[in-house]
Amino acid sequence: MKRIHPRRIIYRILHFMASQFILTVAIIAMLITCIFVPVDNQYLSYFNWQTLATLFCTLAVVCAFAHIHVFEIISRNIVRKLHTLRNATIGIVFITFIGSMILANDMALLTFLPLGYYVLKSTDNKEAMAFTFIMQNIAANLGGMVTPFGNPQNLYLYAYYNIGNAEFVKIMLPSFLVATALIIICCLFVKNTPLTLKQEKTYTLNVRLTVIYSILFIASILIVFRIVPYTIGTIVIALSLLFFDKRALKEVNYPLLLTFCVFFVFSGNLARIPAVNDFFSWLLPKNTLLFGILSCQVISNVPSAVLLSHFTTDYAALLPAVNIGGLGTIIASLASLITISEYRLHNPQGLKKYMVQFTAINVGFLVILYIVQRIMML
Repeated sequence: MKRIHPRRIIYRILHFMASQFILTVAIIAMLITCIFVPVDNQYLSYFNWQTLATLFCTLAVVCAFAHIHVFEIISRNIVRKLHTLRNATIGIVFITFIGSMILANDMALLTFLPLGYYVLKSTDNKEAMAFTFIMQNIAANLGGMVTPFGNPQNLYLYAYYNIGNAEFVKIMLPSFLVATALIIICCLFVKNTPLTLKQEKTYTLNVRLTVIYSILFIASILIVFRIVPYTIGTIVIALSLLFFDKRALKEVNYPLLLTFCVFFVFSGNLARIPAVNDFFSWLLPKNTLLFGILSCQVISNVPSAVLLSHFTTDYAALLPAVNIGGLGTIIASLASLITISEYRLHNPQGLKKYMVQFTAINVGFLVILYIVQRIMML
């Protein structure tokens, strides 16, 4: 058996840590919480298996679509119809915005981030990718905030507090309208330069495989809405792709799936630490909106919604907190991990610049929406 030199092992570990920085930090944070909450049977209850199944299926089907060049074909049609970089950016961002209302934020990003990339790539505008991805991320996080089924945290709080439909919309509508206006204003700053398609190979749509993969994609959506059981759906989709496109299964972004798993353990452990529970019991009533938003910056918005709901009856403040709180840090919403993972795939050298731009724009949105919501609550 060939012996692997220890230096090579260390090099591989360091290379992995550098290339998967967020995952590495998440693992370290998770391991720290494991000191306070030893591994037991409850760990299995941390995982949202439906979310993981949906992510796996969607990532695999999107890879399969990419292999038959569906995104290149659609992106070329978008360029021909929208003509300028500004129009194309607004179109891509608002497809994501509307998609998040129907598909939820994770699915919207998994579906439309590749489309944004191919539009920019096919017109030699890859320098605009960071801004476009960031705006798609914000659109996905904020698009579904006005409806109970738009985001997972909304669905949970809607059921937990038994909020009426009209009251739900009344609470979230001001922030939703301001968010929509802010997204439009930001996109208007994009240069209105004409788009020109590069002279690349023209692809012909494979109708047969497009129909098959579209059916598999619809099955992924049905898993989200619990119409198709996630176990059956995952098995059917995996077996189908094993037959039609094995490479799609190999190219699934497994580090992203692992990052989600790590965050499930981290947030689950955090909720079981007595000191954390005591802290929130004391702190949250003082300013539910502010401290709800700050909680999202550390453990993301969905775990925050579940955790903080046990410490307050002020759902009129907690509901906007866990929606607005999806902005800010890269871990404030797990949807943001999908975006940065997709960006790193296409432009790993620009990750530092992306993070600076991501933080600046997200914090700007966060501050404005917090002020608006605070004024509405007076």
